[in-house]
Amino acid sequence: MNQLSAMRAFRCIVEAKGFSAAAERLDTTHSTISRQLQQLELELGVQLINRNTRRFSLTGPGEQYFAACVDILDRLDAATQAMAQGHQRPEGLLRVSVPLVVGTLDLPHWLPGFQKRYPDIELELCCDDKFVDLVAEGFDVAIRIASALGDTTLIARTLTVSKRVLVASPAYIHTHGLPRTAQELDEHRLLRFVGEASDWQLTSARGATVSVTPKGQFKTNTITALHAATLAGAGIGCFTHATVRNNLAQGQLVPILPNYSMGEWRYCALYPQSRHLAPKVRAFVDYMADFYQMDAKAAV
Repeated sequence: MNQLSAMRAFRCIVEAKGFSAAAERLDTTHSTISRQLQQLELELGVQLINRNTRRFSLTGPGEQYFAACVDILDRLDAATQAMAQGHQRPEGLLRVSVPLVVGTLDLPHWLPGFQKRYPDIELELCCDDKFVDLVAEGFDVAIRIASALGDTTLIARTLTVSKRVLVASPAYIHTHGLPRTAQELDEHRLLRFVGEASDWQLTSARGATVSVTPKGQFKTNTITALHAATLAGAGIGCFTHATVRNNLAQGQLVPILPNYSMGEWRYCALYPQSRHLAPKVRAFVDYMADFYQMDAKAAV
């Protein structure tokens, strides 16, 4: 007797609620299914199913053995699939939702390397600062930047953590001066991102917190527009350090009140829960984690 085959037959009988239905699912005959069950019961020395001409039910030992069968067979299938996937090349269409900064400002720094490493992946990138429903809209993975993700049924993997910073262009500082304290921000043009809380919370080195309400002549619902406005000298903007690191290094932007803390935001990869992560999804998530972690080390 092939015990694994008999265990699968027993499980299928229970789940299909009948011998004929189980035989059809397994593409075999009623007599073969019945013989496998009889051999299994003989091997175990117990009756697993009470059966008559109208219906059947599990015995007490049958219920226990059914639970064990499900666990064993699921683990075996998972191990088999994991081994098979381990040898698969990442390939095929990969639909990814990312914030605009990842798909515009950061894209020249990560996309060429990703394409070179994974030439068989066809990347479809949707750039939007709004949260999308991955399952409903058919995305494989999403990257989100936020202080907290809240409740989610998705798997969330942190790619990097980046502190929030205030910056302005040299032209703005030349015209309006450099604020020395958090209180002096009230006298400046503060550029607001409408997708975040209205107030900025700044904490000094001594732990004192100051709440500042951004007010000025400009607000926008995209970080890329906020970034462009800040570069153009429209005012002081708030960003993750990862977003403006190159501008700071090149002198296009200067830090404002660097001795104050404004907290940190997380870059996270989100994807639906699944027993096995598709090779193309794992490849993208691992690559982006390496990219942001190496970038964070370079900024130190």
